[in-house]
Amino acid sequence: MNHSAEESGFRAMRAALTAALHGVRGANPLVGAVLTNESGDILHVGWHRGSGTPHAEVDVLEQARRAGTDLNRTHLYVTLEPCNHYGRTGPCSKAIADAGIPKVTYAETDGTGAAGGAEFLASHGIDMHAGLLREEAHDINARWWASQQETRPFVTAKVAASLDGQVSALDGTSQWITGPEARAHGHTLRSRADAILVGTGTALSDNPQLSARDTGGHPLGRQPLRAVMGIRTIPAGAHLNQGPGHLHLDTRDPREALRRLAQKGIGHVLIEGGPSIISAFLTEDLVDEMYWYTAPTLLSEGRSATHGLSVPTLAKAYRLAIDPASGEADGTREGIGRLGNDTLTHLAPQRPHERK
Repeated sequence: MNHSAEESGFRAMRAALTAALHGVRGANPLVGAVLTNESGDILHVGWHRGSGTPHAEVDVLEQARRAGTDLNRTHLYVTLEPCNHYGRTGPCSKAIADAGIPKVTYAETDGTGAAGGAEFLASHGIDMHAGLLREEAHDINARWWASQQETRPFVTAKVAASLDGQVSALDGTSQWITGPEARAHGHTLRSRADAILVGTGTALSDNPQLSARDTGGHPLGRQPLRAVMGIRTIPAGAHLNQGPGHLHLDTRDPREALRRLAQKGIGHVLIEGGPSIISAFLTEDLVDEMYWYTAPTLLSEGRSATHGLSVPTLAKAYRLAIDPASGEADGTREGIGRLGNDTLTHLAPQRPHERK
């Protein structure tokens, strides 16, 4: 099937952007890749599945090799400039050059220390093109770029609340507001993060394990670092002191907590509460995405999910929007999903200048 070069290019890059949404944004950004033939037909689609897994370009190259595709007659489309550094995986730029792909188009230039792939590939005679659907590619990783610019971990906040925004009843009971489906989704989020962070108030009142478990209560394969933020001491018999223990961040300053976590090599933090901790991070504009689970339950007088967030007037409201990276991979359809009787909303806090 023949397509105009422009038409097939847009089609391929849109497919790469859609593929990127199947990945996990956190320590690494969302990235998708597509291989086409000389006529513009899409042959293979790949994406990055999260920190420590093959990058999108390598994923699509492995598919092509298994299928016996002649890579010397292909065009690679990728949503982010191929990396040019050795991390947990090798540089994608070298993998592309070694594969013999003659032409590469990428949407957005890499502004991190992994940059330089385009220059490397061009120096090896590969025809390079940049900027196709750049704005769309940037949008799905906008808050990830913000965390990189601020040299801090990417921050995900998770809230489970009643329909009227309470996370506990008047007597303090909170287990469980949401149903098993929502809790299972929350454990999936835990398994994707490098660290789970709660305040000492939550650690003392709920005595959480902060482990990632399946529906049968068994540990999932990937376990995050367990971290507690605050001044108070955690009792020796607490769940957090069992097994591998936890990291106690003796500070109430969100930026200081993130600085210390970054020093430990943490690239993605999941904040689970309590309300005061989440509100403190929101106030400092340090929440990059939020998963809000809403149960069809009314608690009236209880503890607000955002207790401590100061909003003196509607004009100063803390506004959020559906995260552009929402999709089936995160359990939603255009940012909203149903989990049993509960509703999941995937949100991205607006930057301060966008809240006017």
